[in-house]
Amino acid sequence: MPIRARRTRLTTTTWRTLLAAALAALLATLLSPGGAAHSAPRTPAAQETASRAEESRPVYSYADAIRESVWVDIRIDGDADGTSDRVAVDIVRPREPAQQGRKIPVIMDASPYYSCCGRGNESQKKTYDADGNPVRFPLYYDNYFVPRGYAFVAVDLAGTNRSAGCVDVGGRSDVKSAKAVVDWLNGRARGYTSRTGDKRADAGWTNGRTGMIGKSYDGTVANGVAATGVEGLETIVPIGAISSWYDYYFAKGAPLFNSGPDGLSNGVMSPDARARCGHVQQKLVDGAPRTGDWTPLWTERDHVPDARKVKASVFVVHGLQDLNVRTKHFGQWWDALADAGVQRKIWLSQAGHVDPFDFRRADWVRTLHRWFDHELLGHRNGIDREPMADIERAPDRWTTDRTWPPRGTHTTALRPAKGVAPGVGTLGKRPGEGTETFTDDRRLGEADWAATIDTSTPAKAGFTTKPLTRDLRVSGSSRVTVTVTPTTRTAHLSAVLVDLGPDTIRDYTHDDEGINTLPDRSCWGASTAGDSSCFKNTVARTADVDYTIFSRGWADLGNHASAHHGRPLTPGKPYTITLDLAASDHVVPKGHRLALIVGGTDRHLIVPPADTPSLTVDLARTVARVPLVGGAKALTTTPHATAPRESRLDGVAPPRPIVPLPGGRTS
Repeated sequence: MPIRARRTRLTTTTWRTLLAAALAALLATLLSPGGAAHSAPRTPAAQETASRAEESRPVYSYADAIRESVWVDIRIDGDADGTSDRVAVDIVRPREPAQQGRKIPVIMDASPYYSCCGRGNESQKKTYDADGNPVRFPLYYDNYFVPRGYAFVAVDLAGTNRSAGCVDVGGRSDVKSAKAVVDWLNGRARGYTSRTGDKRADAGWTNGRTGMIGKSYDGTVANGVAATGVEGLETIVPIGAISSWYDYYFAKGAPLFNSGPDGLSNGVMSPDARARCGHVQQKLVDGAPRTGDWTPLWTERDHVPDARKVKASVFVVHGLQDLNVRTKHFGQWWDALADAGVQRKIWLSQAGHVDPFDFRRADWVRTLHRWFDHELLGHRNGIDREPMADIERAPDRWTTDRTWPPRGTHTTALRPAKGVAPGVGTLGKRPGEGTETFTDDRRLGEADWAATIDTSTPAKAGFTTKPLTRDLRVSGSSRVTVTVTPTTRTAHLSAVLVDLGPDTIRDYTHDDEGINTLPDRSCWGASTAGDSSCFKNTVARTADVDYTIFSRGWADLGNHASAHHGRPLTPGKPYTITLDLAASDHVVPKGHRLALIVGGTDRHLIVPPADTPSLTVDLARTVARVPLVGGAKALTTTPHATAPRESRLDGVAPPRPIVPLPGGRTS
C-alpha cells in the first residue's frame, strides 16, 4: 500500500481542538506571567505580544513540584496470583495550579525500561528516596514541561520495575498498562497509594487531557493505546516506534532476529516478575513460532488495522536508516492513519534508532513544545497549519513538505535487464529478457553487494540506470516483485535500492547510529539536586561514501502464496513473490545512478535459511514499483553513458548484529 498524505477530516479530536481553541486566549493569559486580556483591536506590537503569549511559559516551581506515586488497577491478573495487577505511576506536577483550583494536562511516557535499561542517550533510570518517593524522572520532559503547567507521568509497564503483573511484549497487558492510566486520569479507573493497599488515590488535579510520547517500545505502547480509541488521549508522539510486532520480528516469513518476544520479555521484566511469569513466557514462545507463520499472538499485536479507531493526533518521528525498528513500521502506520483522516505530522532523519533530542535538539524541543501547547492546551500557535513533514537531506540540512509524500508522487515501474556481464545489468522503464542467477552467501550482505555493483560476483544480481540528468526523488514505500527458481527447498530473498554516487551521510551503522556524543552539556528546563535538566550535547557523525542504500525489503520465498504462512519449495520450480521495501524519502542527485540489487541472505539483517540455494531470476517477470516525485517523467538519464569500470565502492561499514531491544542500545 503506498504512503499517503491525505489531508485530515473533522474527527472527534479535531472538534475538541476547535473547542479548546476558543478558550486559548484565556488559557494563554492564565499560564503566562503578568498576562492580561485585550478586547480592543490589536496594534502590530500587541499582536506580536499576543503571539508570544500563545506559548506556555516556565512560571511554576520545579523544585517545589509535587512528586508522588500511584498504583493503577489494570483489571488483568497476568501473574495469576488471584488479584488484579496494579502498575506503578510516578508523577511530577506543579504545586501552584492545584492550590489555585486549576486543572492541568498530562504528558506520559509508559515504558518497560525505567529500571532494566534506562532511557535516552545516557541510559537514565528512575531513582527514589529512602521512602520510595520518586526523585529522578529520566529524560527532560519533566524538567522542561512541569514549570510550564504540565504534569509528567512515567508509567512502569506491568511486570517491570515497581509494577505487578507480567510483560507480554506488545500484548493486552502492555497496552492496558498505559490505557488504564489514561482512564484513571479521566476518572474511569481506580488508583491506589500503594501496590497492595486499599487507600484510594484520585487524579482530581488533571483535566484528563493526555499526550503520550516515547521512543521505540515506549512509542509502540503509545501507538497501541491510541489504537484503542481511548477518550482523553489527545495526541501521541511515537519516535522510532513499532506498528506491528510481527513486522518487528519477521519480514514475510523471513526472521529478522535470532530470538522472539520471549527474549525481550526476559530482558525487561523485574526479578519479582521473573519468578512469577513463566507461564506468560511460555505463551510467547508457543505463540511466536520461528517458522515466521502468522498466529493469533501477532494479530493481537498488530495496531495497523485499528488505525480507524485513533482519535488522537499523531506526530511521527523515525530515522530513515533505522535498522532496529525498520522504516516499514512508520510507513504502514502513516498510510493507515491517512485513510482514517487522522491529524498528522512527521520528521524523518538520516540517523538510525536515535531520538530527535540527540540529532536536532533545539528545533525539536521548540517544535514539541508548540505541538503539546496546541494539542493539550489549545493554544492557537499555527503549528497545525505549517508544513506536515521535515526531512533531513544531508547531515543537519533539513527541508519541509506541505504534505507527505508530496503531491505529484506516482508509482513508477522500473524493470531490470541483462547487461554486459553476469549479474551486472541495467535498470529502466522497458521490460528485460532472459535470466540472472546468483547463489546465497550468508557471509555477505547489502554493503558487499553495493560495493561490487559494477563487478560480476556470484552472490547478487545488480541492475543500474545510466547517470541521471536531473535529481530524482523517491518518496514512500516501494515493492519489488520477482519470479525466481530455487535449487533448494528453502530460500530467503533480499532487495535493496541504492544511490550510486559520492556523498556525505550520517554514519548510521556506527555504534551511535549517526551521532557523536560530546562531553559538554546543555540544559533544558529546571533542575534539582536529584534530577538534572542538563544532557550531553551531540553532533552528527558523518561518513564520505560512494553509495547509499536507502530502502530494503526481505522475504522467505516459501511465503510466495501467503504473506502469513510458508511452505516448502520444490527445487527447479519458479515462484513469484513481492518484497515490501521499507518506506523512504531520498533524493538521488543528478549525475548519480539508481540501482536495484536482488540477493539472498542480507547478513545481520535477516537470518539465513536452512539451505544454501542458487536462485535464477526471470527478468521479464521482475519489476520494481517505486514512488517517484513527478512520476515516470522524472526519471531521465544520459543517452550515451560510458560503462563504469569494475571497482570496489566505499560505503558505511556493514550493519552490525542487532539485539532485539527496541529502545535499548544496539550491539
